[in-house]
Amino acid sequence: MGVLISSIGAFVMALVVIYVRNKKSKEPTSIKKILLPPVFMSTGSIMFLYPPMQVHVLYAIESLIVGMIFSIPLILTSNFEVKGKNIFLKRSKSFIFILLGLLILRTIIKFFVGDVMSVYETGGLFYILAIGMIFPWRIAMLFRFKQTQKVLHLTNESH
Repeated sequence: MGVLISSIGAFVMALVVIYVRNKKSKEPTSIKKILLPPVFMSTGSIMFLYPPMQVHVLYAIESLIVGMIFSIPLILTSNFEVKGKNIFLKRSKSFIFILLGLLILRTIIKFFVGDVMSVYETGGLFYILAIGMIFPWRIAMLFRFKQTQKVLHLTNESH
């Protein structure tokens, strides 16, 4: 029952992410908009001060690596475009399918891991997985944004 409820919660969160991403793609982006979400998310690390949330270091490393692997499709589909003098996150139709695919894969993993570990440990590992996915994705976005900024400045200087 817990897996079902948390899976429904994850699905709702995925819908929220899709909605926010579509809405944000209509506004110019900035370094602040790229970096603040992972900074805010990192405050969740305080949960590991609560002993039941603590996980074995090898499981944490594995979860981090899986998250980094999951970040690859997000990195590949996050691009920027210049409109006028502003930089926008380019909308990607594949983003929705990637996000839903990752959600399905995460749910399958949670189904198998949930029988072996407590809800607390599972929650901690999925948090680490999310950190492993979001941080590389946002760092890659930052580099692409900076590259796009250079192109924009060069274009503006030549006119």
